[in-house]
Amino acid sequence: MSRTFSIREARPDEFEALGHLMVAVYSSLQGFPSPEEQPRYYDMLANIGQLAGKPETKLLVAVAGNALIGGVVYFSDMAQYGSGGIATRETNASGFRLLAVAPDARGLGVGKALAAACIELGRSLGHGQVIIHSTSAMRIAWGIYESLGFKRSPDLDFMQEDLQVFGFRLKL
Repeated sequence: MSRTFSIREARPDEFEALGHLMVAVYSSLQGFPSPEEQPRYYDMLANIGQLAGKPETKLLVAVAGNALIGGVVYFSDMAQYGSGGIATRETNASGFRLLAVAPDARGLGVGKALAAACIELGRSLGHGQVIIHSTSAMRIAWGIYESLGFKRSPDLDFMQEDLQVFGFRLKL
């Protein structure tokens, strides 16, 4: 896998492949609910391109040559964020969700670059914070988020069916 990659908005012809990547990544996480346990969640992942049509929402991808190696959904309006808990009521905030990196691209900085791109989008809009969520199955990502300045924010925590979801904030 090439160490050279770029981050940009996804094209419609990439939505299906990105959906497949997200389903594969999330379904392989140890301790994360399976597609059988949370079919609506996996349907959303498989059809990730539909989120690109929401107002104030961008679907960003990481590409190396012609290979799609990661993606994330950025929200400049938290009302579109679509999580449980209080996050959708936050103002002066951006958020991102559903960050996924292809297994053969892990360790190249793809996840950190996707997160940093979202932070820069929020900063460019003058937002005061960026909000994200994660689960225990994604502990490796927590280190990346913390290295970017995110702090745990228990007021943002919620349950997604039987799954505990943890909130984080980055003050800009």
